Amino acid sequence: MSAELISILVLVVVFAIATTRSINMGALAFAAAFAVGELVAGLDADGIFAGFPGDLFVVLVGVTYLFAIARANGTTDWLVHASIRLVGGRIALIPWVMFVITGALTAIGAVSPAAVAIVAPIALSFAVRYGISPLLMGAMVVHGAQGGGFSPISIYGSIVNGIVERENLPGNEIALFLASLAANLMIAGVVFVLFGGLKLARHRAEESDGDSAGSPAGEGSARLDVPRTATLLSLLALVVAVLVFDLDAGLTAITLAVLISAVWPDTSRTAVGAIAWPTVLLICGVLTYVGVLEEMGTITWAGEGVGGIGVPLLAALLLCYIGAIVSAFASSVGIMGALIPLAVPFLAQGEIGAVGMIAALAVSATVVDVSPFSTNGALVLAAAPDVDRERFFRQLMVYGGVVVAVVPAAAWLVLVVPGFG
Repeated sequence: MSAELISILVLVVVFAIATTRSINMGALAFAAAFAVGELVAGLDADGIFAGFPGDLFVVLVGVTYLFAIARANGTTDWLVHASIRLVGGRIALIPWVMFVITGALTAIGAVSPAAVAIVAPIALSFAVRYGISPLLMGAMVVHGAQGGGFSPISIYGSIVNGIVERENLPGNEIALFLASLAANLMIAGVVFVLFGGLKLARHRAEESDGDSAGSPAGEGSARLDVPRTATLLSLLALVVAVLVFDLDAGLTAITLAVLISAVWPDTSRTAVGAIAWPTVLLICGVLTYVGVLEEMGTITWAGEGVGGIGVPLLAALLLCYIGAIVSAFASSVGIMGALIPLAVPFLAQGEIGAVGMIAALAVSATVVDVSPFSTNGALVLAAAPDVDRERFFRQLMVYGGVVVAVVPAAAWLVLVVPGFG
């Protein structure tokens, strides 16, 4: 049995044990990374830790720390009330507002995880306050971010179009953008209907919430005091730092959180304990194991095996599935950067349209970011306040699995089979 196949089977075993024994999957994945890295791949500790997602660790800790402070001092209560007033109390509009906001942020150049890190904590606070399904709200945020993610001026769009140009493939920037937008918009519509969005249209915020005195924060939730004003300014500073100055979202958030804590320690004392530590362990462990897979060449091995299939349409379908499955645990753009070159040989034969194939790969590799193991899904999981986090994790995992199973085939059927490009 090859080392690559062993590493995949071990990952399956990690999933099985974590699911049946209720052990944190991240802890299991760290142990698996150690065993496979040392015994199968011959990696030393430095090689194993090369896959540790240090940037994501800081993002998860920093963002959940800052928003834990915002919840503790009542800032999120104030934001929720203010936003509900802006939409006239129409609760059903809130998920779509979040979809549009994250889509607009990524379309104008925000990195998808940065947009989700900014919007998800506020969106999930709405979900808890007004009885909206956290899965519905989280999915709307992530699909919104991916819907705008391939505009010609976006980060994802610029990277993929650059890869296409470098590989001397025919490309269409607008088609790529519209394919991703349409796919995510349709998925968001289905999610909205299936997870209670239509029922929300029967209720207005005044019915479920009454006035501010009925909220958990009491009447003070509708007032801005000095700590809340400072927290709002910090959230605005986070947005500006990420979108305008291209600073790291995690480092910026944790710096702002520390400054607020130093000035108002009483309301910030519990915030560190509110950081989603089990989620941090889960995500960092799984991604460290995925890093071992990449280090030992498992992902390249799988992709090259598919690329060597003599039936171009079948190879295209399998590449879409590989992009979706691997991207559920790793960098979406990184996966596309690896898979697009693998598609070049059979695209050169002229039987498969390059524009449709690239769009299908882009859609397949990004819609799965609702998975709790991806950066965006992890941010949604970590940002959800006052929920059964283990149950929410399982919901995201099941939903991500359904997306992985269905969307690549649909993208292939709509974009590749007709031969676009």
